[in-house]
Amino acid sequence: MTNLERALKTILEDAELAASLAAVLAYACKTGRISYNEVTKIVHDKCDETLLFGNRWRLLIPTKVDKSSAWEDRMLQCNLGESYVLPNVVLHLVQNASRTGRWDPMVAIAEIFKELGEEVLPQVPELVAELGEQARDGQISAVQIRETCIRAGLRDKVDVLIAGLKAAGVMSPKLSSLAEVTRAGSPLYELNPSLFI
Repeated sequence: MTNLERALKTILEDAELAASLAAVLAYACKTGRISYNEVTKIVHDKCDETLLFGNRWRLLIPTKVDKSSAWEDRMLQCNLGESYVLPNVVLHLVQNASRTGRWDPMVAIAEIFKELGEEVLPQVPELVAELGEQARDGQISAVQIRETCIRAGLRDKVDVLIAGLKAAGVMSPKLSSLAEVTRAGSPLYELNPSLFI
């Protein structure tokens, strides 16, 4: 059993799916993307199930776009010729889990923000953890992000933080429901559920 498989088994109940997902993620880590054909060669008859689960937890994001590049508008299709990418933070999660055998989102978040060159590095993992606690059904509003930044003394870093969180794959704009956005009174974002397991 690999370290990555061991880490995934701590968050997944299905040991067979953990093994399949570990094999696919380890392969995808080499380039940050993987094709349906490659997934089929790796996990054979578990291909569709592995991709569905990987997409549900935002570990693997389809490259095919419907209306926007938001995760909710990515079209998951399990067909030859399709491809899928790992969000940047997931790439770090998988690399760390492969080394340590632990699924540690906060380490991955710190690493990705260091890579992005953000000077707010020390506060970002704690801010993300707080956003996860505030989230409702995996969603957070721009107002909540702003308030969290203000409490952390980062009032002037809100826009930089939002841009960084999107670039890192920690969150994605939620654009499908105008009614939800209207109720929230600000833009909404979907948090990456793989960071809050």
